[in-house]
Amino acid sequence: VNPDIQQTITFEHANKWKYGDTFMFVDKIFYNGKADASKGVTTYYGEFSPRLSFGKIFDQKLAFGPIKDVLLAMTYERGEGDNAAYLIGPGFDLDIPGFNYFTLNFYVRNTEGSRPGDNVWQITPGWSYTIPVGRSDILIDGYMDWVPDNDQTRRGTYHANLHFNPQVKYDLGKALNLGAKQLYVGFEYSYWKDKYGIDSRGNLESNQSVASALIKVHF
Repeated sequence: VNPDIQQTITFEHANKWKYGDTFMFVDKIFYNGKADASKGVTTYYGEFSPRLSFGKIFDQKLAFGPIKDVLLAMTYERGEGDNAAYLIGPGFDLDIPGFNYFTLNFYVRNTEGSRPGDNVWQITPGWSYTIPVGRSDILIDGYMDWVPDNDQTRRGTYHANLHFNPQVKYDLGKALNLGAKQLYVGFEYSYWKDKYGIDSRGNLESNQSVASALIKVHF
């Protein structure tokens, strides 16, 4: 679906604020000099994901069982060309022993333009887990986007798909006494079954399996 070799520069930002939290990222993707069929030699993609906490808004503790808080989760996805989607649904913060955080969001997806993919559910867990190793730590974090149903409209078919995207990173800054949680090295793995909601069948291979070397700087 895309050229085999890619380099990506990512800017991301995460915060917690009085009434919820926000996560956003923007990717600038380089196709190693080989043009993509529809995007050229470079492209971009980004997501903006604010969540509103009902517990914080109403000043009530909404914890029950493994659930720490209930939220309204939203995401805006934007790529090059006719490529935008709006997602909204319930979100949950979970209290799972050992994890720095574990979130679980349920979205209804809607797209604009000619792309299919309206009124299908997407389930998105996100997690972070730290393993102490010698003088430093290994951080394992990531997310999964799972769309379990197809959408067949006049615009075409958006096939059920699953994107699993973990990162494994060593806190090199802590090991070198440069400051904890400032400089990481590691790798990212991306598995996307039926990428972009394109059914992988016949001569079309739309399943993605990609490993990337990773350097990450926090500032």
